[in-house]
Amino acid sequence: MNFEFSYNAKYWEPKRITSEVRPIIGLRFHDTDLIVNPIVDTEYDSFKNLEFVPATRLAYNVSSSWAMAVEEYADYGPLHQFHSVSDQYHQLYAVFDHSGKFVNVEFGAGFGLTPATDKVTFKLMLSRDLHRFSK
Repeated sequence: MNFEFSYNAKYWEPKRITSEVRPIIGLRFHDTDLIVNPIVDTEYDSFKNLEFVPATRLAYNVSSSWAMAVEEYADYGPLHQFHSVSDQYHQLYAVFDHSGKFVNVEFGAGFGLTPATDKVTFKLMLSRDLHRFSK
């Protein structure tokens, strides 16, 4: 379970303070991982405006340091009444992950599946396991 509390820049989000609750459900079948995050976002403007923004990842672990994945990020809208499909956000990514000795790299290209979604998006995540600093 992940909880996120955000203080946003006005150019990025219309609301200054937002949060999300991200349950993390993962299954491993041999070299394949399935991860589902049924995320709920809030702008603290009422419970009826909670938004359903799930994410899903299906990954094949090619080796202990390389993986290929398909990820889908969505925004269905408020829980009490989802947006019409054309107004929903659905982005499908092809992703490559590499776990290196000093840094982990995740790179992907995303493609919009609905009119409300950006046509093409790229993502790059660089991370470092802090536990490795103590070794």
